[in-house]
Amino acid sequence: MIELMLLEIFRHVDSKSSRDACSLVCKRWLSRDTIRVAASAFASPDSLVKLLNRCFLNIRCLFIDESLSVSLPVHYGKRRPVHRRSASAASFPHGSDENLSDEYVIKDYCLSDSGLAAVGAGFTKLEKLSLIWCSCVTDVGIRSFAERCKSLKSLDLQGCYFGDEGLAAVGESCNHLEDLNMRFCEGLTDMGLVQLAHGRRRTLKSLGVAACANISDVSLEAVGSHCKSLDTLSLDSNVINNKGLVSVAKGCPLLKVLKLQCVNITDEALQAVGRFCLSLELLSLHSFQKFSDRGMYAIGEGCKRLKNLMLSDCDFLSNTCLDYVAVGWPELMHIEINGCHNIGTDGLKSIGKSCTRLSELALLYCQRLDNDALSGIGEGCKFLQALELVDCSGIGDNSIWSIAKGCRYLRKLHMRRCYDVGDRGIMAIGQNCKFLTDLSLRFCDRIGNDALISVGEGCSLHHLNVSGCHRIGDVGIIAIARGCPQLSSLDVSILQNLGDRAMMELGEGCPLLKDVVISHCRKITDVGLGYVVRKCPLLESFHMVYCPGITAAGVTTMVTSCMRMKKILVERWKVSARIERRGASIINYLCIEL
Repeated sequence: MIELMLLEIFRHVDSKSSRDACSLVCKRWLSRDTIRVAASAFASPDSLVKLLNRCFLNIRCLFIDESLSVSLPVHYGKRRPVHRRSASAASFPHGSDENLSDEYVIKDYCLSDSGLAAVGAGFTKLEKLSLIWCSCVTDVGIRSFAERCKSLKSLDLQGCYFGDEGLAAVGESCNHLEDLNMRFCEGLTDMGLVQLAHGRRRTLKSLGVAACANISDVSLEAVGSHCKSLDTLSLDSNVINNKGLVSVAKGCPLLKVLKLQCVNITDEALQAVGRFCLSLELLSLHSFQKFSDRGMYAIGEGCKRLKNLMLSDCDFLSNTCLDYVAVGWPELMHIEINGCHNIGTDGLKSIGKSCTRLSELALLYCQRLDNDALSGIGEGCKFLQALELVDCSGIGDNSIWSIAKGCRYLRKLHMRRCYDVGDRGIMAIGQNCKFLTDLSLRFCDRIGNDALISVGEGCSLHHLNVSGCHRIGDVGIIAIARGCPQLSSLDVSILQNLGDRAMMELGEGCPLLKDVVISHCRKITDVGLGYVVRKCPLLESFHMVYCPGITAAGVTTMVTSCMRMKKILVERWKVSARIERRGASIINYLCIEL
């Protein structure tokens, strides 16, 4: 009730000056420790940062993302200034007036060295900083920030163009730095990262490098030589080879998390990981073209503590790989296999026999799995809690029936485009998996009302997605509404047989609904919509595009009645000028133009 009262009060506080006044006497405002700043056409990030560090004294996490934009009403600030060419513009021999103006405008509305220096000076307790596509920041700004922010522990850089001098300054001045993540930083070379590794050799624990074309094995050799406390390494590179990874494996015995997307790494490097990284707990391998089952065998022999394994687009791995995994890693709890086209049913049966503690399994785009692929998982993995299947066309009711009979603690089942799974498999889930709370059956077009009736009778769902299951109609959704009073999110988009009767039952039986998607439901009208609006006071998100039965009157009802609403997706022509003004912050329009 207090939250609703505050929300209603702030609906009447329109001007920026009034909201600033509120911030000075609001304990919740003063105590917040995280701020996110996006690009805006109405305020310079520099001036905004200087304002924020006066208002918020306890900020520990700051995210500045100039890839995002925020559109504010015009009265919240001044319009973006237009710089016109003066007489002195003759000193610029190249480019038109418009190009010059655009260049100055971009600089005015991007974080600069001055703004970054203000971050260091104002947010004295800052521990985490994220700079995303802050293209105007240079070495000068980074150095000024680093010299002031001595308590910084985490630095995330994406699309920033400063150079080695700035990164070296971070290594020299930020004495508590533990986490460094760099993506698309084209100005950085081995020189900067080598200096940082030397300066932070005692504190650096996590390093991420992605799409930094000038970072090579030289940097990883320095990390392996100096950073003995490193426990997390993430690499996405076309430049790094075996030499760098072998150096890290030998020099960082505490490594627990290793994520690799490096096309030039072979079995030799993975053998070194298996030999030296005995504490490894998570291994993620993406798009490997030069390693085979031999590398996985080496890791299985050495890394006995591994609990999480992710394999994506590793076409040279076969069922033998999973045999090694099953024997070598009995503690394995999470497996994700994505697009590894030579892994099939026999490999999964090996996992079922040996990995009895498995709690999460995800199989995406695995075309060699047949209808009995999950029988071994059902028999051996009694503690499985989450199963995700995407485009596994060979898996059918027999596999799902095996899971239902054997994995009675299942809490999450997500399937997408599994065309051979029908009512029989999902009915078995409803009858046996009493702990199931999250069910998604997107575009599984053999599933109908009988499946949802069984689920409604046997499970208390919190989340349900049946988008594209065209056999489901009012009867199935009514069963869910009557059996799942804790339901908070629902996606019934593209159900052509769903109408107002189901919406009325949802309103009556599921008062905790927060997120609803009914797009492309042609039989739902303003009547059913109004019932949900009246009975579900916690609604926060509602998508209803391409619903011809919902008119401007229905949209008006939702905007004026849902006090907690954060996002409404609807066609523009259904929103009147008055409602557009009132719901400017929550109404989103379907974009159909290029």
